[in-house]
Formats: sequence, C-alpha cells, structure tokens
Amino acid sequence: MSDNETYLIPAQTLCIEQEIKRSRFIATLGHAEDTEQAEAFIERVRESNRDASHNSWAYMAGPPGNTLAIGMNDDGEPRGTAGRPMLNVLKQNTIGEIVAVVTRFFGGTKLGASGLIRAYSGSVSMALDQLPLTVRIALIAVSLLMPYQQENPVRHLLSCMDLEIEEAAYQD
Repeated sequence: MSDNETYLIPAQTLCIEQEIKRSRFIATLGHAEDTEQAEAFIERVRESNRDASHNSWAYMAGPPGNTLAIGMNDDGEPRGTAGRPMLNVLKQNTIGEIVAVVTRFFGGTKLGASGLIRAYSGSVSMALDQLPLTVRIALIAVSLLMPYQQENPVRHLLSCMDLEIEEAAYQD
C-alpha cells in the first residue's frame, strides 16, 4: 500500500477484559503513527499495570501490510506465545497504525503454549471486533496555475470538496 492511499486506523483507545482459567487478560488497542508513538503507548499501558504478570505487545505503525515499522514482545511469556500471535492477528486485518498491549494477571493455572497463543491472539481479536475505526486520508499537495478571474469559482469548488488552500501566489 502506498502512502497516498486511504486505510482504516483506530479512532480511539479501547480496553477489553476477559478471564481464562482465573487469569485476567486485558487487551488495550490504540493508534500509533510511528514506532516512537507505539513505544510510548506501550510504556503508558505498562506503567498503569505495573503489578501485572506480563504486558505483551505488538504493533504495526504504518499502513496495513507495511512490515517496516512492526514490533512485538512476549514480556516474559514463553517465546512465541504472546507477541507473535498478537502481531499475526494485527497483520490479518486491514487496519494500519495500530498498537496492542495484552496485560496478563496470572491466576494460578498454567495455560500451556497453545493456551497462551489462543488467549493472547483471542484477546486482540476480541478487541479488534469492538475497536472504533476512522479512515486515514492521505494529503496530497497540488499546485494550480490559473487566470486571476477564475480564482473565486475555483476557491468555491475546493471548499465544496472540503479541500484547503495552504498558499496563494499572484504573478503579473
């Protein structure tokens, strides 16, 4: 997907919770345009859940399908049981600029590798189903050269299309 296409992004942050074998899984999804925003989001969730057993995360900080700005972390869960399954769920959707953190409060019962994979990927899937979305519309700069007499009709047409004029220059 190129930078000038439109795609869906999270409209707001969403938290959902589920309990699996007495462990609490809290999925927090949000918007992140770039890696720095994703890492800041992860840190905020981690800080608000300091007493959690794990804060595993995954993000895709670019357009859907862009693998240049992705990341994941199991945060102490067995390797490949949290971050990668979460990232796989994000990659299967047409949503871009998204970050997911799943916070786990251990309930005393071990889930095993397959149980953890289902719990983490299922938490992200459940949250995605409820996540409010908006459309990211790319902005394209265009220059117009026209006779002065056509300026008002062109300005009117652009305003009807909800387009903005950033700069106007006049020549003799």
